[in-house]
This record gives sequence, structure tokens and C-alpha cells, in this order.
Amino acid sequence: MQRNNKLVKIRNFDLNFGPQHPAAHGVLRLLLSLNGEMVFRALPHIGLLHRGTEKLIEEKQHMESLPYFDRLDYVSMMANEHLFSLSIEKWVGQVPPIRSMYIRVLFLEITRILNHIMAITTHAMDVGALTPFLWCFEERELLMEFYERVSGARMHASYIRPGGVSFDLPVGLFADIYKFALAFVSRINEIEELLTNNRIWKQRLKNIGVISKELAYNWNCTGVMLRGSGIKFDLRKNKPYDVYNALKFSIPVGYSGDCFDRYTIRVEEMRQSLKIINQISNKIPGGDVQPTNNKIFMQSRSTVKETMESIIDHFEYSTELYLNTTQSLVEYTSTEAPKGELGVFLYQAPNGGIDRCKIKAPGFFHLQSSNSMTNKHLIADVVTVIGTQDIVFGEVDR
Repeated sequence: MQRNNKLVKIRNFDLNFGPQHPAAHGVLRLLLSLNGEMVFRALPHIGLLHRGTEKLIEEKQHMESLPYFDRLDYVSMMANEHLFSLSIEKWVGQVPPIRSMYIRVLFLEITRILNHIMAITTHAMDVGALTPFLWCFEERELLMEFYERVSGARMHASYIRPGGVSFDLPVGLFADIYKFALAFVSRINEIEELLTNNRIWKQRLKNIGVISKELAYNWNCTGVMLRGSGIKFDLRKNKPYDVYNALKFSIPVGYSGDCFDRYTIRVEEMRQSLKIINQISNKIPGGDVQPTNNKIFMQSRSTVKETMESIIDHFEYSTELYLNTTQSLVEYTSTEAPKGELGVFLYQAPNGGIDRCKIKAPGFFHLQSSNSMTNKHLIADVVTVIGTQDIVFGEVDR
């Protein structure tokens, strides 16, 4: 730069955004290169939460590995354990009872609402709107009560298990879930009244963090991040699992690929989740929630006939894991988790157990797009971008 006929060297300012910043979730460090208040490079640093989840799962029994998945995305707990259960079922070639599949989808959509409540309200709070957070966390408590009533735990439920679910629904739970679904519609309307047409909210989100269709493909975006760019792809429709092919629901998509589109998609997805919950309330059949063949999956003692043969089978499968699987050595399974495509590679050990587990987390790929999403935006816009990515570092760092 030339000033008063003299060459002056200008050095750009580097700023650490996080991990202490509330919007950085306590474990994200973004190294921002600034030109004034304008961001021209954002370099994400991860690893502060690393727990070695995939390494811990190696050589463990499937039921010992299940709680590790609960703790990946600690806002969408049952979505994680559902993925692992599906992968084990695919591995051994077993189909869970139809009633258990309906119960799974019921709680998967409850989990989606749990996740989107957290994503929208904390995003709004980071941007400057506190009221939706206070409104919706009261509703979130009710949903976590439903978790507790079926599993005994508010968060890490270990309820969805290989072969079905651990217990059938308690008496009266369906009625309470139905009442919640009816009442929550008005709560969504209240959020939209406060945010969707709010001038300040639009100014903070419109044309911020734009991801084009090409960039969405290049950065391997999935879920809301992909659909926000106008790409209609949802594994619940494109590759249905459990009973999603028997249910009617819509897949909302965006047009501009900005933060505002991603906000509106999450709002509409909550409405579609309520639609699915109401359909399940009318369609769910009776029957078992666990497989009757206890030689494949270990069940609770109340469902296993206590004979010497069953005790021997239980001991054999407890100590030697899965001895005779019907699938290949490497198996990939994926589901449409609230944050995007959550996948897992399972590598079979010589004794039939899990020799290697590789988790494909959507947040890891979305974080890579931080640089292009924040380029030529202000520092304040970085908060908006992180919030709309809906990142939870339990699944990113693993």
C-alpha cells in the first residue's frame, strides 16, 4: 500500500474465534484472517473433544458399542443408536418386528424435533433473539420426558437396539405424544411470528453463508445444508428404511442456499415430523418389539425362555459375538439424521465381531465449508454461519 509517496506494508490481522466464544460450542477454534472486520479466510481447528470413539468400539460386543453412538451427536441421541442398530441388523441379515419399526420412526421424528428446536433457538439466541429459546426449551423438556418414560434416561437412552427396541411403549404414552403434537403446532407458529418476517432476522440471515448447488456437492453437504441449496435429497425418501415408505410426508427445499433458507427448512421439517407422528398414532400395529429368535440378539431376561439351550446360546453369543454373519466383511449403512447423512462402516473381525468402525458424520463435512461460507462476510456473520451449520462436536471430533 502506498501512503504519502511511501510504501507501507500492511499485515492482515489473525483472530481466534473460539473455543471460548459461546457460539463456538466450547470446542471449535476458527482461525480468522481479517481485513478490517471483513473475513477473507476461516480455518477450522478441531480435536479438542477427541475421545477415540471408533477405536474404543473395536473388538467390543454390539451392545457394548451402542452407548458410544448415543454420545456422538448428543442432541440427536436415538438417531445415532438407530444407525448402529440398522447396521448390525443388515450385517446379520435380520429384520426387526414391524411394531418396533413404527416405534423407532416415532422416536426418530421426536428426535428430529428435539434437534431442530435446539438448532433454531440457540441460533436465534446467538444472533440476538432470546425469547424463542425460552419458549421452546419448555417444549423440549416434554420431549425428553418421552425419552425418559421409555428408557429411564433423558438423553443417552440406549432404547433402539439391534433387533428392535428394548421395551414396548408404556400405557398412556401414545396419548401424551398425540397431545404434544397437537399443541406444538401453535408453538411453531409463534416462533415464525417472531422470526420469519422479522426485519432484523432477515437482514442477519438473507444472503449470508450462501452455498450454491455446485459447492453443496463439492463439500459433500447433506441434510438441511444440501436441501437449502435446492437439491431435493432425503434418505427417508430416496433410500427408505424401517417404515418410512409407508408414511406420507414432504421434503422441503430452499432456493437461495443462504442461512435464511436453512432456517425455514428446519421449521418446515418440524411440521412434517408432527405429520409423521400423527400417522404412526393411527397406523401402528400390535405385536412384539424384539425378535423371537434369541440366538441372533441378546434380549432381556423377561423375553428369553430359561432353558439350558438358551443359556448356552446366550453365553456363546456374549463371548464370541456374531459367529455366522450373512453379509460381506465391509458394510456401510446410512440414515437421514437430523443434521444430515449419518453413516457407519463396519469391518468384520475374524471371530465375527467388530474389528473396525468408521463413522461418517455430517457435521465434519459441513465444517469444511466454513471458509467459503464466511468469505467476504463480517465477523458478526461468522456466528450466523456456525449456527446455521448446526454442528455438534461429539460427532465431528469423535
